Amino acid sequence: MNTLRRVVVASLVGLGAGLLAPVAIAVDNSSLDQPAFREHKATYGLVYRLPPEVTAVLDSKISPPLRERLIKLGLVNEARTFNLPHVTVLHIHSADPTTPAKMLKALPGMPPPITLTLKSFYNTEAAKGAGAPWWFDLGVVKSGPGYSDMMSFNTVATAALTPLRDGPLPRCTGPVFAKMSEAAKELTRTVGVSGVNVFKDGKETASHNPHTTLVYSMTPYDERVQAAMKDVADEMNRILPNGIDTQFKDVSIVEIGFMGNVLREFYRISLENGSAWDVSSGKAVPVGK
Repeated sequence: MNTLRRVVVASLVGLGAGLLAPVAIAVDNSSLDQPAFREHKATYGLVYRLPPEVTAVLDSKISPPLRERLIKLGLVNEARTFNLPHVTVLHIHSADPTTPAKMLKALPGMPPPITLTLKSFYNTEAAKGAGAPWWFDLGVVKSGPGYSDMMSFNTVATAALTPLRDGPLPRCTGPVFAKMSEAAKELTRTVGVSGVNVFKDGKETASHNPHTTLVYSMTPYDERVQAAMKDVADEMNRILPNGIDTQFKDVSIVEIGFMGNVLREFYRISLENGSAWDVSSGKAVPVGK
C-alpha cells in the first residue's frame, strides 16, 4: 500500500470522511428524476492539464486526421469545440462564482508527480442508451504506481470537494440519469457525479476511469455514428499503438462546459512542492486549510 493510499484509509475510515470536507452547502437533487437535463450554470473541476510534450504528439499525429474524419461525418460542432486538454480528477456543479477559491482552500494533500502512459482510443456514452452526450477518449494504462496514486487522490479529492456542489452535474440528470446503473445513480445522488472513488462499507471503490477526451458531442449516438466512430478509434490506435508516456507535475482548478470540456484555468498547484498560483496573475496563493 503506497503512502497516499495509507493517508486515504486513515483519513476516511479511521477518522471519517467529514473531517476532510468543508461545511456542506444545500444540495438540490430534485433534477435527477426530471425528463430533461438540469440547467447548466457553472461547472468547476480539478484536472491534470496535459503537458506540452503530450499535446505536441496529439496535435501532430492525431488531431489533423481526427478533425477530417469528424467533418466528413457531419460532426462540425465537435471538430470546433474548445477544450484545454486534460485528464479529470473530478467535476462539481455550483452557481457560486467563488467555488474555485473554495476548492483551493478545501484541497487535501497532493500526490507526488504522476508517471503514466496515455493509451487506447475509445468511445464512451454518458449512459448506455441515453443517446447523448458521448465522448471520444484516450485512456490511461491502469497499472503502476502513478495510476495507483491517481486513483487514491481521486478518493480524497472527492471527499474534500464534492460537498461544495449545489446539486448533480447537469449532464448526469434527466435522460442520462434514467439510463444509469444503480451504482452510478447512487454516486450521483451522494456526490453529484458518477465515475469517482468513494469509501463504501469500509472499502474503497474503483469507479474512477481517468482519461483525456478529444471529442465532446451532443449529436445522437445512433448506429451510424457508433459504427463510424469505432472506425475512427481503430484508426487512431493504429497511429499510436504504444500510446504516450508522460508525467503530470501539477493539477489545476478550472471551469468546465456542460459536456466536460475545460473552458479556462483559475489555479495551478505543483505536485512537486505543493505551491500554488493564480494563472491569470502569476501570483502565489495559499492552498489547503
